[in-house]
Amino acid sequence: MNEYYPPDTSATAKMGAQVVAALAERHRVTVIAGMPSYDPEERYSYKLLRRHRCGNVTVERVGSTSYPRHQMRQRTTNYLTYVSLAIPRAAFLRGDLVLAMTDPPFVGIAGAIVSFLTRRPFVYNIRDLYPEMALGGNIVQPGRLPQLWEWMHRRALRRAQRVIVLGDDMRERILAKGIAPSRVVTVRDGAAPPSRVASAADPAAQQIRGGFPFVLLHAGNLGFYGAWETLIRAGRALAPEGVGLVFVGDGAKRAQVESLAEGCDGIRFLDFRPAAEIPAVMAAGDLHIVTVKRGLEGVVVPSKLYGILAAGRPVLAVAPASSDVSRLVREADCGVAVEPEDAEGIVRCVRELSGQPQRLQEMGRRARELSSRFLRAAELQHFVQVIEDAEAEHRTPQASNASASGSWSADSGNQKNG
Repeated sequence: MNEYYPPDTSATAKMGAQVVAALAERHRVTVIAGMPSYDPEERYSYKLLRRHRCGNVTVERVGSTSYPRHQMRQRTTNYLTYVSLAIPRAAFLRGDLVLAMTDPPFVGIAGAIVSFLTRRPFVYNIRDLYPEMALGGNIVQPGRLPQLWEWMHRRALRRAQRVIVLGDDMRERILAKGIAPSRVVTVRDGAAPPSRVASAADPAAQQIRGGFPFVLLHAGNLGFYGAWETLIRAGRALAPEGVGLVFVGDGAKRAQVESLAEGCDGIRFLDFRPAAEIPAVMAAGDLHIVTVKRGLEGVVVPSKLYGILAAGRPVLAVAPASSDVSRLVREADCGVAVEPEDAEGIVRCVRELSGQPQRLQEMGRRARELSSRFLRAAELQHFVQVIEDAEAEHRTPQASNASASGSWSADSGNQKNG
């Protein structure tokens, strides 16, 4: 269960498709999605239920509204119509296990309801942690609604046979809610080794660099989770020294961040580049920024980190010391980590590193070494094993000890429904 699925282009749509493909190697999978609405690459005519089957995968699209995602009120309408149709559809489908992601942000609650109605085991894959994300991003204000949301969310967590999270900081958040450690599993998104590595001399990389001798690059979504004000203050301080702060991408906060940077020639905003130019984007930055603002560590885990590591680029982590990204960067010495309020710390680090190209090169080498621990193919197989263990434990309680050690696996000749 997840509203977004290709041709939607959201991160959960893309990752959901990869998870489904991995599961479908040994199982039959039914995806319950909504009508495409997240900047889809194609749109469909309206039907109350649209079904498409390819091999072991059946995609069922319930007739939710498909307003563009950019206005929160219309997006919420998409969410509500999706959930109201997805719950009864999921309840009437045959299957052995319910898997829910986090689009819409309360679909985990919907998955728990389906699990309760059908007595199927439930696995909850948390991509962003709500309602903390909504509160920390000022999407909703504190009050009775988020309190009710949190109460229902905790019940969903207790219902889950397994909770799959993206990082150890998120796992700590879930454990703090009273969920048993044995039921909370970290499975990272990881990244595939790049098929092509570009150099800073690549014409597209040069265009992104814009003539700056040293470039701090943030490539990705400008959303609610970043320490944008800190970065802009640092960018303004470094601009007279020939350091460029370049943002490649879009997002809900882009207009606000552009406003903060107004009048500074050392800060640039570029649109997303085509997929074929991703190697050039990676090559364009001397330091690649990954940022999480205070209070959202463990609420959001930026998966962009793994692509940066795989490309062998050094990282500037602007995030709390307890966050996953800061821990990994410090432990591997593949970049520098600065607290999300410390603009002066960013300035000091950049001034130091800009005169040490050899040190940056060594950081990039260690980044590539670290990426080998988080290969996407291996993480996807870990995800599949967690699903299989959860189903086996529910079906055969006495197998729980074996499944905890990872010894149980599905018979590829005896496919299950999921």
